[in-house]
Amino acid sequence: MISRRKLIATGLGVTAGLATAGCSRGKSTAATWSQPGEGGESVAAAEGERVRVTVTPAADATKVSPLDQVVVAVEAGTLKEVTVTTGSKTVAGKLDDDGLSWRSTGKLAYNKTYKVSVTAADSAGTVTEQESSFRTLKPSGVASVTFQASKLAALKDGGTYGVGLPVMVNFSRPVKNRTEAEKSMLVETTPAVEGRWRWIDGQNAHWRPAKYWTPGTKISVKINLFGQDLGKNVYGTDASTNFTIGPSRIAIADARTHRMKVYIDGSMVRDIPISMGKGGTTTGANGEVISYWTRSGPHVVMTREPSHRMTSASYGVTDPKDPNYYDEVIKLCLRISYSGEFVHMADWNIGSQGSENTSHGCINVGPANARWFYDTFRLGDVVDVRNTPRKMALSDGVGDWTIPWDKW
Repeated sequence: MISRRKLIATGLGVTAGLATAGCSRGKSTAATWSQPGEGGESVAAAEGERVRVTVTPAADATKVSPLDQVVVAVEAGTLKEVTVTTGSKTVAGKLDDDGLSWRSTGKLAYNKTYKVSVTAADSAGTVTEQESSFRTLKPSGVASVTFQASKLAALKDGGTYGVGLPVMVNFSRPVKNRTEAEKSMLVETTPAVEGRWRWIDGQNAHWRPAKYWTPGTKISVKINLFGQDLGKNVYGTDASTNFTIGPSRIAIADARTHRMKVYIDGSMVRDIPISMGKGGTTTGANGEVISYWTRSGPHVVMTREPSHRMTSASYGVTDPKDPNYYDEVIKLCLRISYSGEFVHMADWNIGSQGSENTSHGCINVGPANARWFYDTFRLGDVVDVRNTPRKMALSDGVGDWTIPWDKW
């Protein structure tokens, strides 16, 4: 005769009026229940041998880490079926070949209630069912991850970028436990190269090697922060991406010579006459000091725009009667800083290119060279500005290479 019993595991024990049942709390993380023998159905059970099932996490447990594995084990019997569900979703799992244990292989989620349903049988074939539940922790917030080519452009998974592009990770919420977080932020490169993280601010972390990337380097990034407290009950997520480094394209723009020499894979391929920031300062509409020097230091191309509206009102010069006022649509623009520095075509300024600096801070280039430069340079390529008294800031663009390696 085959019989079936149903038991509901709770934080205090098992209902249904059974003679023996138990469920431990406190330091224990397992809920247990046992099934005695019935009449003459099982001699072994009648003599005290009873099915005993242990479920981890314990029944009614709360604040369970979503990294925890659900484990169901049986003694004096075998497991027939185990399901772990939340709503309409089922957590994947695997029953061992001997039928004595089941372990989840799927991932739990934050702030969810999970029901564990177990069917087990004793040696006589008596089938018993058990149900218990637990709830995972509820974060005050979850920090999602975005991989960036700059604050203005997302990194394309599988994309190709220039030798100056660091690994840039943006978190949607501030990260307090940064040192701990870094241990689960993994960068692997082929060929292998030493590098390290630096937090630009509370939500942005960059990883770079000591020197520009070697062309052809393949970079894999894995952020394994799901289930990890990033501080102030903000929890992390998992994310991954990969990208490849293309040819080395480096332009060196010199404010003294008024030339920009372009190197591709180490060989100079173009010597371009330019006009850079005219220098000096003015006062903006709100009393701010505005400088017209192009910033010195390695810049990285952040966007490529066939045309871009440029206006002095964006930085404080709003009076159309001011000689420094302008509002125009400019063609063939490669942005190299957040404050508005571009390499762009300036067909109106050909007479100054190669001889004097007259711009408001951008790098002016003639039409033919502007077209070639725009068609050649890509995101992550380097424009290294030299011989101006104003220095590029770390956060005014992708300024990572302005920091010496020993201070990174």
